[in-house]
Amino acid sequence: MRKPLVAFVGRPNVGKSTLFNRFVGDRIAVVDNVAGTTRDRIVSEVFWNGVTFDLVDTGGLEIPNLNEKPLAINSARFVPEIQAQTSLAIGEADLVVFMTDLQNGITPADTEVAELLRKQQRVEDGERTPPIILAVNKSESPNLSNDVYEFYALGLGDPYPVSALHGDGTGDLLDKIVEMLPDAPEETEDENLKLVLVGRPNVGKSSLLNKLLGEDRAIVSPIAGTTRDAIDTYLDYDGEPITLIDTAGMRKRGKIDAGVEKYSVLRAARAIERCDIALLVIDATEPFTLQDAHIAGMIVDNMKSAVIVVNKWDAVEKDTHTMHEFTQNLRDAFKFLDYAPVLFISALSGQRVQNVLPTVMEVFEERNKRISTAQVNRTLRDALNAHPPPTKKGKRLKILYGSQVRTSPPIFLFSVNDEQLVHFTYKRFLENRIRREYAFTGTPIRLSFRNRSED
Repeated sequence: MRKPLVAFVGRPNVGKSTLFNRFVGDRIAVVDNVAGTTRDRIVSEVFWNGVTFDLVDTGGLEIPNLNEKPLAINSARFVPEIQAQTSLAIGEADLVVFMTDLQNGITPADTEVAELLRKQQRVEDGERTPPIILAVNKSESPNLSNDVYEFYALGLGDPYPVSALHGDGTGDLLDKIVEMLPDAPEETEDENLKLVLVGRPNVGKSSLLNKLLGEDRAIVSPIAGTTRDAIDTYLDYDGEPITLIDTAGMRKRGKIDAGVEKYSVLRAARAIERCDIALLVIDATEPFTLQDAHIAGMIVDNMKSAVIVVNKWDAVEKDTHTMHEFTQNLRDAFKFLDYAPVLFISALSGQRVQNVLPTVMEVFEERNKRISTAQVNRTLRDALNAHPPPTKKGKRLKILYGSQVRTSPPIFLFSVNDEQLVHFTYKRFLENRIRREYAFTGTPIRLSFRNRSED
């Protein structure tokens, strides 16, 4: 069962990021700390009243000149940008929170977005979907409390006054979100390797996908995916069935506004959640961007395996050191994904594309690899001898034994005298020792620690 996705929609400066940060900062969200991760989070898991859902922050979304100027909304050159933002939210989210603010009242931009939201809703089983909640931010002033009623004019139902800055009304808003979330659909059993191509728009995902399918010429049949408006494709590679998860909206060609590009994480989040392995496609002709890091971070957060595919390598001027230097810069930019293999290809010409699926299969094998308990403890013993655990307040961590408790992804459980003594640096040291012995190429591994008495 996948988690529902909740998306904020609204013009800039209404407080979307502030509200997101309040939810996360108050530890409502469940967030894992990953060593070496310095990226900002756009998607976080939220737990409220026994319900878990993913919340996407689009605070950085900017639509140029679409603010308080009445004439701006009539400009045809801005309408496609608003439509693209709204369409992405409607197409991917299970619930939309449309945010406005009380201090500015209803602006032309608010009216336009509200109209687009209503038009682009679908009717499924007699209900309009996704449901929309109207949140009116900056409602902390008692002098403006009666002004909330004017927001009924947007035609989106009851407005929920909140103060993202002070927290007023945020609990009521969360209650309403949980109440209106649809039941998560059950996913059909599919034991095939599930592979998805993700990355920023226009990095060459579509070309790579077409090249993979064209070369293998083994499409069995298109099937309806569990993600709305997506189509999965079955591919047979040397007798191994692969389910290619479509990321339809992320791979359309053409110029995409920078703000709308940031909003494409909605599609990435949905696709990554369903996959086993993600092909993270990077454009070799452009500098690494924060968006690349966002998508890479979602792969890590979801414990998915990864292969980094550097596309358009044929368009780069090279000497004997170019590939090494590029790889080093890539490793520096994505330190939290340092276990992923890197392939340099040209989807347009087909250069090295034949290496992609063999690498995927190798990573899939590593993802499902199991190490015996005897091997785990031998590696643990060598690690403890090479570098004993540090002390904390005069007390030393003792790791009694360990074992691999599951695969896909690999998880190791260690019995210790006090799990509070496990520092993340020593945890990282143990992970590196395991990888040195058994690789787990392209695959995240998780180390868990549980208290147990020494007798």
